[in-house]
Amino acid sequence: MSKEIKTPGYIVYKIFVLVLMVLLVLLTITPLVFMVCASFMTSKQILAIPFSWIPNPVQFSNFYKAVAGTLNTWTFPRNMLNSFIVSIAVTLSTLLLAGMSGYGLAKFRFKGKNFVFITIMSTMMIPFEAIMIPMYMISQKLHLMNSYMGLIIPYLVSAFGIFQMRQYLLTFPGEYLDAARVDGMGELGIFLKLVMPNSAPVLATLAITTFRSQWDNLLWPLLVVQDAKLKTVPLYITSFSEEKHADEGALMAVALLSSLPMLIAFFALSKYFIGGSEVYESRKG
Repeated sequence: MSKEIKTPGYIVYKIFVLVLMVLLVLLTITPLVFMVCASFMTSKQILAIPFSWIPNPVQFSNFYKAVAGTLNTWTFPRNMLNSFIVSIAVTLSTLLLAGMSGYGLAKFRFKGKNFVFITIMSTMMIPFEAIMIPMYMISQKLHLMNSYMGLIIPYLVSAFGIFQMRQYLLTFPGEYLDAARVDGMGELGIFLKLVMPNSAPVLATLAITTFRSQWDNLLWPLLVVQDAKLKTVPLYITSFSEEKHADEGALMAVALLSSLPMLIAFFALSKYFIGGSEVYESRKG
């Protein structure tokens, strides 16, 4: 095995890449660090030039204002709960339905399979704004307005999730499936006990992206929800920022509290999220 020769040009290249990566990391985390620091400051400190990154004094009252609301309505905890209910329900349904669909498209042979797959993929080309009004009218006809079902049903499964699961399961060894069938295991058992547990990397990736998209979803809840008790976190942030008495520090505190669930979900599943591409490449090879 030949030893790698580190020429001066190679060393300069590695230093350049390292510096570039550090700059990109700093550029990426700067807004997050600003949000954390500003959530403990007054409006005057936030708007001061030059900006001081260390709060002095620390304003813990911003978090009280964020949770209580500018009018002391205390709807933020309920709105957080609504976002959790909708995001978790949509995530679980997407994992199950996209997994089943992707498994069928990847490992079963039937007439029109390619047509079905192309049709599903074509729905990704349709912008949400084009189907927003028809979805709204259907929700009205089905009496789904101002309900959890109205927030959840339109997002039960995603075309991207089906595509992601299919591409991953194409690399899944068919010998394992045949061995399970020979042992007498049914297709549902194979899917639940063999395919899903061995698809942890792609499932974690799909869970993170689905949870994030639902947690940040603003437009659809804005259309179907008018009851304050059913509003989600993005709607709370919008109404909070529009209040005349809301200050920048409290607004940053709201943003920080709203971002914590996503950060926790990412770090909890990060080992699967980061390792997913390595598993895929190893199977592909």
